[in-house]
Amino acid sequence: MEILEKAQKMLEKHPLCNHCLGRQFALLGYGLDNHKRGEAIKLLLTMRSHRLALLGKKAGVSLLKIIATNGSFDMAAEILKKMRKKVGKKQECYLCQGRFKHLDELVDKSLEKLKAYEYTTFLVGVELPTEVEEREDEFKAEFDVRHGENMRNEFSRDIGKEISEITKKAVDYKKPDVVVILNPFTGQVTLQANPLYIRGRYRKPTRGIPQSKWVCKKCRGKGCPRCNWTGKMYPESIEEIIAGPTLEKTGGEDASFHAAGREDVDARMLGRGRPFILEVKKPKRRFIDLQELTQTINEQAQNKVKVLNLRFADKSAVRKLKEAEASAKVYRTIVEFDRNVSDEELKILEKSLTNAVVHQRTPLRVSHRRADLVREKYIYEAKIKRLTPNRVEMKIQCQGGLYIKELITGDEGRTDPCVSGIIKAGAKPIELDVLNVITLGS
Repeated sequence: MEILEKAQKMLEKHPLCNHCLGRQFALLGYGLDNHKRGEAIKLLLTMRSHRLALLGKKAGVSLLKIIATNGSFDMAAEILKKMRKKVGKKQECYLCQGRFKHLDELVDKSLEKLKAYEYTTFLVGVELPTEVEEREDEFKAEFDVRHGENMRNEFSRDIGKEISEITKKAVDYKKPDVVVILNPFTGQVTLQANPLYIRGRYRKPTRGIPQSKWVCKKCRGKGCPRCNWTGKMYPESIEEIIAGPTLEKTGGEDASFHAAGREDVDARMLGRGRPFILEVKKPKRRFIDLQELTQTINEQAQNKVKVLNLRFADKSAVRKLKEAEASAKVYRTIVEFDRNVSDEELKILEKSLTNAVVHQRTPLRVSHRRADLVREKYIYEAKIKRLTPNRVEMKIQCQGGLYIKELITGDEGRTDPCVSGIIKAGAKPIELDVLNVITLGS
């Protein structure tokens, strides 16, 4: 069926605005928007019907009336008036119900919402009532539409184009900073600010601070005597220390803390620090000075935590960071034995742990939150320095995920080999420090 014949049948059956008629032939032609495409089709149909009317054909007058009413086409109406023919009332579009007339209102609402946000790129998302989408699907099936597009795409493209021209911001279909979500039928406009990712490293020179917020197990954060009505087992965490100033500067609603593993509450994180990424959710401000943020965090932390090398990242960096949890780590621990140990025993211990494969069943202290599995972890090197007859300093470079405290105690036989088993004496860690987290490229 020819384009004009199909368009005529559509208009004979349903009233259609320029947008909705042109959209059924959206993939035909180049350089036209659907409004102009629909207008051009109506113009050609008007010319054809006018010619028939001038030849005295009743079909020409009938078609002019259809184009004037169902097509809301002024030229057809003017021709009928000059021919002294009755002109019917314009009909509302069957598909969009006249919503394309209100594009400017949607653009203005979107721009007003966007004023509160800093962004470089954006995307327009469109929500349509189910009945509207079903109606258009049925229409396409009825007229065998093969070269059209859907209404959602047209609204998104036309509104996005207007916003881009006014704001001079770019549309990004993959990783936009902000998504404008609108419903042309209700007029509702909302914004979805995509997360801002900030990566860096942190040092923890003091003990007694957990990496993440530790909710009270008894009251589950509500507050009780056990937690002194704070809802937390510890008054602060690395996550809170870093996230607080960041949320203040970005205007974000919340934050998620991602890190390459974690140290125990009573362990220090020294050296170059542990890699982390802070995911700021729904940020209003993105163009922040990271040097200034670094200074603010470190001043407010009062030497309990120090961040360094802050820089912007993206979502893919979080996945890479999680993969880095198994990266090599260097620990220093002070070990105390329940008896004096000889130099020969220490040499045997050092040799036994260097290039050793450790079979470690999930430690008892974390078995409530981790699957009970036996994991193989590799120790690359162990160095031992005597401090007293029954106390030594151990430096261990090993695969990430090895529990050092259990490597020392044996954890009731769940870790093999272990320091206590090799020496054949009771052993316990007095202090534990992480000296380095060795990630790819570091």
